[in-house]
Amino acid sequence: MSPQKPTNIIYTGVAGTGKTYRLLQIAQQYTDYLPRINDKDLLGQLLQELSWRDVVCLIFLDFKSKRQDLVKVPEIVNHEFFVSKAAQNARDKNLSNTAWSVLQMHTPASSQTVSYKNRASQAYFDKDNSGAWYLLPESMDLLSDLAQQLAEFQQAQCENNSQNQEFRQQRFSMVSFHQAYGYEEFVEGIRPVMAATSPATNSSSQMSYAIQDGAFLKLCQRAANDPDQRYAMLIDEINRANVSRVFGELLSLIEPDKRAGMTNAMTVNLAYSGRTFSVPANVDIYATMNSQDHSLAPLDMALRRRFRFIDCLPQPELLPILYLNQDSEAVNSETFSSKTANPAETLYSTENRYPTETIDLAKLLTGLNSRIAQTLGAEAQLGHAFLWSVDSIEQLQTALTEQIIPQLAQAAAGQVTILQYIFQDEQQPISAQFIQDSQALINNDANNSVNPNSPNQLFAGQQSFLSQSMSTGSYKINTNLLDNSAEFTKPFVYQRLY
Repeated sequence: MSPQKPTNIIYTGVAGTGKTYRLLQIAQQYTDYLPRINDKDLLGQLLQELSWRDVVCLIFLDFKSKRQDLVKVPEIVNHEFFVSKAAQNARDKNLSNTAWSVLQMHTPASSQTVSYKNRASQAYFDKDNSGAWYLLPESMDLLSDLAQQLAEFQQAQCENNSQNQEFRQQRFSMVSFHQAYGYEEFVEGIRPVMAATSPATNSSSQMSYAIQDGAFLKLCQRAANDPDQRYAMLIDEINRANVSRVFGELLSLIEPDKRAGMTNAMTVNLAYSGRTFSVPANVDIYATMNSQDHSLAPLDMALRRRFRFIDCLPQPELLPILYLNQDSEAVNSETFSSKTANPAETLYSTENRYPTETIDLAKLLTGLNSRIAQTLGAEAQLGHAFLWSVDSIEQLQTALTEQIIPQLAQAAAGQVTILQYIFQDEQQPISAQFIQDSQALINNDANNSVNPNSPNQLFAGQQSFLSQSMSTGSYKINTNLLDNSAEFTKPFVYQRLY
């Protein structure tokens, strides 16, 4: 990507409008695909700084990982680690002598099978009576770092062999803000650090504190060292944290004209380390903000000067039409089209305004959002993502009962009249309502359970008292909708929401 003016953008909108998806798409623009590192290069990197003793130890650890404890010298000399190290050192002669020298030098003085004068101070190997060599158990603690390097090499080798694509190098960092997210995680802060332990002394770990860089500072340092490439900070749900506290003194530095090298460039001293710092001009910032969070009103003005705000609106036109067969099971539109040249003519019923065997999710969402905007305001509308993966009546019911209705009930403070208006329930019988009034259900049950001609008027009075004592205004999701039964197995019920 060519150098350009810094970009600061916040994508704002109601839930389910694809804001996070946009961040993931942007991340692809800041991703480089590089050729895979082959196994030979991986091995070369592993052995580059190792001595012959380390290489021989590494070979024993490799055999041990394959459940082979006893190793003979020819196996060592022919091992890929040994061959690769010899190639690095431009050696092709007397390799067996090298292996023998390393093994004998690092045997214990108490060995019953090895007689050697120039022993090293630390023993790693010994030989049994058959001529096979093995690692001394007490040396394993000393080889923990080497074992870790081997494990990392084996994992990298496995991942490298399983990849059919190029290696990805990311020039972005992605974080999700939350209420506890602060300056310490984003810029820099004092955090606990566990001190390294010494296997030789078996000392216990100790905790200390050090100033550590946060996600944004690390990204800026990478960008400053690579000025010809653009880097991106991706922030999901920027509204969930106190942005002024998270950015701190950097809130001014992120303005495009105050970046390093720009006309009004600014530099500050960081709060903890005191280092001078400015935001590189090749760092772009993208974020998402949920407009349904009304606590953001004061914050919006602070960010307005520093970010461009792009509204993400619901896109019902992206949603499909569910075509259903006679058993009310959804089939996709391509399959249906292959069965009939004109689905509308085949499925249209003269008894209804809408096709009886289809559910148009785009019309359904548009109808809901129209009534939501009238009653709860535009910021309470539903994004298309709520219905994005729906391809059957059962999945539509799940989306309604587990996501859509609970969210709308919270926005409406549980007011039954508003919810029933949104779902077109006012003129429907109780059994066909999406949202039922708990009080109406109680009254209906009382009327059905009490015979008006019964002489037992005391029972009727008790029912009346119980009905009046229940609080009014509480909503209930129709059990038939929850159970996928009765009217809610038929598409015309959902067409009513258009």
